Amino acid sequence: MRRIALLGLIGLAVVALTFAGGPAFEQYDEGGFVVVGLATGLLAFAAARIAGDAPERSALIVIVAVAVAIRLIALSNDPLLSTDVYRYVWDGRVAGAGINPYRYIPADPALAFLQDADIFPNINRANYAVTAYPPFAEVFFFLVTRLSATLDAMRIAMLACEAATVGLLAVILTRLGRPRTLLVAYLWHPLSVWEIANAGHVDALVMPLLLGALVLLTSNRRILGALAIACGVLVKPYVIVALPAFWRPWDWRAPLFVVGLVAFLYSLYASVGSGVLGFLPAYLNEEGFVAGGGFWLVSLVRRFAGDAPGLLPFYLSVGAMVLGLATLRILFKPAQYRQAEQIRDTVALMFIGLFILSPNYPWYYLPLVPFLAVFDSSLLWATTLLASTLHVWWPTPDDQGTRFLIWKTVLNLGTFAALLAGWFLARRRAERPARGETRPSSLAPAEPTALAAETGA
Repeated sequence: MRRIALLGLIGLAVVALTFAGGPAFEQYDEGGFVVVGLATGLLAFAAARIAGDAPERSALIVIVAVAVAIRLIALSNDPLLSTDVYRYVWDGRVAGAGINPYRYIPADPALAFLQDADIFPNINRANYAVTAYPPFAEVFFFLVTRLSATLDAMRIAMLACEAATVGLLAVILTRLGRPRTLLVAYLWHPLSVWEIANAGHVDALVMPLLLGALVLLTSNRRILGALAIACGVLVKPYVIVALPAFWRPWDWRAPLFVVGLVAFLYSLYASVGSGVLGFLPAYLNEEGFVAGGGFWLVSLVRRFAGDAPGLLPFYLSVGAMVLGLATLRILFKPAQYRQAEQIRDTVALMFIGLFILSPNYPWYYLPLVPFLAVFDSSLLWATTLLASTLHVWWPTPDDQGTRFLIWKTVLNLGTFAALLAGWFLARRRAERPARGETRPSSLAPAEPTALAAETGA
């Protein structure tokens, strides 16, 4: 019962800090909010260390109760750090009116009858950008707004996606022989709480598609898994890096089905021709990826060494080569290999892709958070917790490029430091039996025991 009591105390602290998130933002802006979030994340990290050995039934009651409470708190606040969810509701309303959401910008006079006082004034880029979201996301927005075309309805729909994520994650944990109490690593993580319950980001839809695909993959249903990943790509395109884990060389069924699904979903909006890509190409330019400044390493080299000729093509070539080598390593493994290894390979592709892309916003890292329950990884903990620093505007409020460079450097160097620390602690733990010590350090980021005892290996 000591572990349950300690877990309960940590849960109360998590609730208190979550309640403080809104006031911290109001008084200290993004910086204050991120400090509170990081403190919450450290508590979630501590809870994950305790929950694995706690009595399952009692621990799950505490974990779920706290998870519900902190999401209700986040949901009770207006979106603090992003207005993207207003665009989701708008797109659903436009589609519901029988208009292609890729045809008009929100401020177009043709849509004047939809320009209300609640959603329209909060849409970002309303006066110059059509939607940037791919077709599967647009179908989702349409379906949600058929039930209720409100901000809270869209955020609750994202919470429903999160509930599906938790259910699928529980299935994966059970298959790998991991205690379900490790769900606390996801459920109390501040990134999932604030970016979904408060901001309502559509990345919440990516997660059940990714985890569902992995459940299918580990059940030897690769084609269905590939289709699930393809749906994820048509929500957030960066998920495409996970597709190779679902393909076997010379088996062209998965690629053909994926291409067919993509073509079908885009055909639903083909009345605008090439405009079906929406604002996405312009968005990549606006965020600095076309010119290269959006990529962390390119921006870092330019800041200290100037813009060397061919720097961006060189960076993209190296990134493609790294992803290609990781992909080849997966493709030529046996058709069926250990479940945990299949999941780890997919997560590795996601991590490499995100590192190369170095996105400007924290919610892009949301799909990594569920895997904190599967793999006790210092790398994933550091990445997902430090991602929140990308919200911070100070100390360079007038220079967005410098701001992103500073916080991407904090994120990536912090992640690298955590990786080294995890490696060092693992080495020490491995050496202790030789010195006559039998008790491993509770702080060591050990490999999950389930990796050696998973089902279906």
